[in-house]
Amino acid sequence: MPSHARERLLVAAERLFYEEGIRAVGVERILSESGVGRASFYRHFPGKEDLVVEVLHRRDANWRSWLVDRVERSGLPEAELPLALFDGLAERFAAEDFRGCAFINTMVEEAAPDSAAHLVAHEHKELVIAYLAGLLARAGYPEHDALARQLALLGDGAIVTALREGTPAAAGRARSVAEGLLRAAARQPQLVAR
Repeated sequence: MPSHARERLLVAAERLFYEEGIRAVGVERILSESGVGRASFYRHFPGKEDLVVEVLHRRDANWRSWLVDRVERSGLPEAELPLALFDGLAERFAAEDFRGCAFINTMVEEAAPDSAAHLVAHEHKELVIAYLAGLLARAGYPEHDALARQLALLGDGAIVTALREGTPAAAGRARSVAEGLLRAAARQPQLVAR
């Protein structure tokens, strides 16, 4: 465990929230796992919700960095780069500690759309969609924003299916559907600006 109290709290909370759920893990458990005292906790975070939000922001930054790295290392041609999402998901699904998507899990647990945690989880999904849209736009796909939302929907569906089935196979099935969407989109004529 890291030596700095704030970092220890974040590391412990991220692991516990992902493994057991946000609501199932109380502050006492986080203090026990992190080895940080109550006074120190409240010096760093006014309450558990603030810790949850910080954990989600960190996880978002790490996850999106992982995605960019996965895409850049994929070796796929530019027109197929968004498919690296599904290749990366297959790796994640095969991991022994896979418990689904931390952001989907958060939106289920924190169902009120105006809760701070729900908003961070929603923002994460929108940032992933924007990244995919950028890849699609650079590759010249028409209606890249709509296509990015379709690919993200496939990714989220694959995550939930992999969790339900306990196998990474859903990533391959979602990738096949995504390939079909890319082929169909590539056949659409580009809109010419006037």
